[in-house]
Amino acid sequence: MMKTHKTEGIVLKRRNLGEADRILTVFTKNNGKIQVKAPGVRKITSRRSPHIELLNFSELTIYTARISSNFLPTLTEARTIEDFSLIKDDLGKIGYAYYICELTSGLCPEREENGEIFFLLKATLHKLCDSLDLKKVVKDFEREILSNLGFWSESNLLRTHDSGEVMERILERKLKTSRLLPLFIS
Repeated sequence: MMKTHKTEGIVLKRRNLGEADRILTVFTKNNGKIQVKAPGVRKITSRRSPHIELLNFSELTIYTARISSNFLPTLTEARTIEDFSLIKDDLGKIGYAYYICELTSGLCPEREENGEIFFLLKATLHKLCDSLDLKKVVKDFEREILSNLGFWSESNLLRTHDSGEVMERILERKLKTSRLLPLFIS
């Protein structure tokens, strides 16, 4: 069964595949966290490449060849809705935005719709654009995402414990961005 559909999503992560392709991790409004293959986007002539940069909120057209966990859906078209350029122009905001994306990617299971988390992520990126108190924006996001995902006791721990330690305990691994964050913030 072949199927093409459009969805809106925020690009959380990407990794190179072969010489010209990428695998994207996107948090979508309707499907939650998904991975899609973006063929040819690393070529200079790619028209989709600027629309699938990290943090971009984009409309994606995705083609699914067949329903199977062995095949990744393929990105066929992309259009930027919002690029959060105010974040991308500030190194400190970039660091916090990457941290938020790492948490979202790590805490949310694949292909599980969660509109609340999608809108929380989008609203938090908007707050990062406008706020001067970036640490408060991130702390609020941490509490909200944990509460929305059912980690009630852990969200209460954030009041008394280091949030990085709490998140790493839940994820059962070290956070990459928490080690790099001091380099982004002066």
